[in-house]
Amino acid sequence: MQNRKLKNSELDRKTVAEFKEASKTPIIVILDNIRSLNNIGSVFRTSDAFLIEKIYLCGITAQPPHKDIQKTALGATDTVSWEYAEDILEVVTRLQQEGVQVFSIEQAEGAIMLDHFKPEKEKKLAVIFGNEVKGVQQKVVSASDGIIEIPQLGSKHSLNIAVSTGVVLWDLFSKLKAAQ
Repeated sequence: MQNRKLKNSELDRKTVAEFKEASKTPIIVILDNIRSLNNIGSVFRTSDAFLIEKIYLCGITAQPPHKDIQKTALGATDTVSWEYAEDILEVVTRLQQEGVQVFSIEQAEGAIMLDHFKPEKEKKLAVIFGNEVKGVQQKVVSASDGIIEIPQLGSKHSLNIAVSTGVVLWDLFSKLKAAQ
């Protein structure tokens, strides 16, 4: 049989313990007031796929355990490190003080297009994804070290938060791998 689909047992999946011990991709995800529990679960699952270091859940963003988060996370809430923080600006400030470069994923003046963005070697990144309707809060965009925009050519110029996270994390993961 040509191009046989792989069985789950052939995928070399990490156990929870192996995931926790694995070397992480130096990216932190920050969720700013995400309403949809399914979107939150999808972000966990995508973060697991790319060995993301940590997720911060801020503001109204729900926290595990919750059945609707679990439904899409498929156990990734057990693998990916996460923390809740009510005040996103405190998280941004703390990360910046630790030398982390913080970027809002948003459409804003001065944004650099994702395909032109080059992550600095040896620098940890944090990327902020905003509310499904309002996006990243202006005060958070203003406090960020920069803004990254996903190029969009159609009429909507709007992507679902889970899709945006997948696009950005794959792009950054690929660029960081290529730089090694």
